[in-house]
Amino acid sequence: MRHMHRGGRDRHFTAIDEAHGHHHRGRHGGRRRGGRLFDYGEFRLLILAMLAERPRHGYELIKGIEEQFGGAYTPSPGVIYPTLAWLDDSGYAAVEAEDGGRKRYTATAEGLEFLAANRPAVDALLAWVGEGGGDRREGAPAPVVRGMENLKLALRLRVRRGPIDAAAAEAIAAALDAAALAVERS
Repeated sequence: MRHMHRGGRDRHFTAIDEAHGHHHRGRHGGRRRGGRLFDYGEFRLLILAMLAERPRHGYELIKGIEEQFGGAYTPSPGVIYPTLAWLDDSGYAAVEAEDGGRKRYTATAEGLEFLAANRPAVDALLAWVGEGGGDRREGAPAPVVRGMENLKLALRLRVRRGPIDAAAAEAIAAALDAAALAVERS
């Protein structure tokens, strides 16, 4: 069951929060509270702006965002679809069922009005995203962040496979040491 937010929905968007004096990090690359990629409401604003460009399926939004971040960030379906449902419930987006059960989302007139009324915040967010999300990790460019995420994932997957014997532990440590040395020298 979806919850309707018609009365107070605007409070969920960053532009409205900023207008009311709430503190939000600027677009200068510093980390956000809790290490989140987007401040409260920014992800909804990004999705709405993308829907204003053209109607899209959830998968197209996922791939579009991944592309904009150079592969360093890919939103999960568990983030995209609740956001789309919220935008639909709020009247900012509409959903159209297609043959095969797929859903296509589009910005409504009310959503377009909201974007127009908050154009400076939208433009700043889109510029930041267009730069690959700036740096969320102390100045690291998107390809470096992607590499860091790939390394974390590889280590997690290896640990899940089972116990690591002494020889495998030495091989992993040697690979990490070599990578660390290469990073220091670059």
